[in-house]
Amino acid sequence: MSQLRATKSGLMVCTVICIFIFLYLRNLSPAEPEEEPVYPEVVECGFYPDELCSALFEGKGAALQIAKFCKIPHKSKIHAHLHTPGNCSRISHGLHFITRPLSAEEGNFSLAYIITIHEELAMFVQLLRAIYVPQNIYCIHVDEKAPKKFKTAVQTLVNCFENVFISSKREKVSYAGFTRLQADINCMKDLVHSKFQWNYVINLCGQDFPIKTNKEIIHYIRSKWNDKNITPGVIQPPHIKSKTSQSHFKSSPKGNTYASPNKRFKDKPPHNLTIYFGSAYYVLTRKFVEFILTDIRAKDMLQWSKDIHSPEQHYWVTLNRLKDAPGATPNAGWEGDVRAIKWKSEEGNVHDGCKGHYIEDICVYGPGDLPWLIQSPSLFANKFEPSTDPLVVTCLEQRHRLQVLRQAEVPIEPHWHFQQQSHFSMRLHR
Repeated sequence: MSQLRATKSGLMVCTVICIFIFLYLRNLSPAEPEEEPVYPEVVECGFYPDELCSALFEGKGAALQIAKFCKIPHKSKIHAHLHTPGNCSRISHGLHFITRPLSAEEGNFSLAYIITIHEELAMFVQLLRAIYVPQNIYCIHVDEKAPKKFKTAVQTLVNCFENVFISSKREKVSYAGFTRLQADINCMKDLVHSKFQWNYVINLCGQDFPIKTNKEIIHYIRSKWNDKNITPGVIQPPHIKSKTSQSHFKSSPKGNTYASPNKRFKDKPPHNLTIYFGSAYYVLTRKFVEFILTDIRAKDMLQWSKDIHSPEQHYWVTLNRLKDAPGATPNAGWEGDVRAIKWKSEEGNVHDGCKGHYIEDICVYGPGDLPWLIQSPSLFANKFEPSTDPLVVTCLEQRHRLQVLRQAEVPIEPHWHFQQQSHFSMRLHR
């Protein structure tokens, strides 16, 4: 009997020691951090996310409280499709891409897109599949500084679509620096040499998302801006002039590239150009893009812009105010509903405040911003951070896809749906 007790005691001691060794080794060699953020697990929230999204769009206060606990899980399905070897049919169907033109009108009016990205793989896929149709063309500029795993995953996706490609020349994009402008120019050069024909080009970044469908975007362009460029902006205000009257140099503290001002004053703009200040976002005709790439004034303006702060806020609008530029709008101001942005300086005047949080005086949207977003006349919205609150993009994506399918004039393919019909989609159809 005593021998049996001794044996049991020995087993218990061995078990305790093994557990201790396991815990010690686990803490000694922590796993490398994931490149993509891991989101909280889903909490039971009814028909999730449809019922919750529907309530958020209606601005119900209780929905905001529930949204704090109901989170979208890690985008494992998207990552699995792009990190696991497989054929392109599985990728395009599994990620719910639209694979046919949805109407004759859309099929005959092709858009080109320039998308600059550097992180957030799942967000990029959500953006691309929201704007993707086979008659459009998409140039993706991947920041040269992006992680190799991210670049590989993007390449895997791009390889599955003939009309999607990565720009032939890539930049190390700097915040407020010239490389942000150069990235767009690089894509424009690729687009004009593409075998695909297109009517207009629209630029996006990885933190944008559409709030209008492809058909609605075409209607907006044709009804108000037919054969015209959209570059919202005005003659440079006095408080902005220091950004173009002084040179800016590049610094790289801790590997992060950005632009910083110095005291050297610049030469006057080439060709006696009047400098305008406006949006970095645009909708441009193909002829204007060809003008940008060939006209001596545009080339000299590009050279002059290399050391100014945020040159993309001056370049497009300044050249579009030239009376002889193709599709020019010399008398335009801030007209053009290109992008819905909540600027901190406009709080209480243009909008009711940011329900998420501000970064660089721009609102990163929270669930409470959804009613404002869907009422906006703009084509796209900025800024979104799925790592902070993935529910915002998920709700917009669900609503956007339902609108797209409702407007379709062709039979709906089963894989175009994100999920089965539920409360949310029925409310939208009323």
